[in-house]
Amino acid sequence: MKELTKAEEQIMQILWDLKEGFVNEIIEKMPEPKPAYNTVSTIVRILVKKQFVGFKAFGKSHQYFPLIDKTSYSNYFMKNFMSNYFNGSLQKMVSFFAKENNIDIHALDELMKEVKDDLNQNEE
Repeated sequence: MKELTKAEEQIMQILWDLKEGFVNEIIEKMPEPKPAYNTVSTIVRILVKKQFVGFKAFGKSHQYFPLIDKTSYSNYFMKNFMSNYFNGSLQKMVSFFAKENNIDIHALDELMKEVKDDLNQNEE
């Protein structure tokens, strides 16, 4: 799996929400100013080549759908992010964000409780 550019990720976010869509439907969901049809079409074709997106042909038009689910890409992205910036250490990453965002000890305690609850639910 490859990392997506910002433009590719924006289109993937829309396709993950839509589940499937034509280029015009993707453009409708994009913020103003809307990009040109050809721009979005080109990015979608790149996503097809990268095997992030598949399509069904209806004559000359194509309906696109994600081949990679959002959770799989998120996991891949976060692992690379942690590896590239924090030597693969979740502790270093959390510590960095806690310091940068002035998170107090009570907020960290709440975060730890949520993580423990999520882990316990996954074990069940």
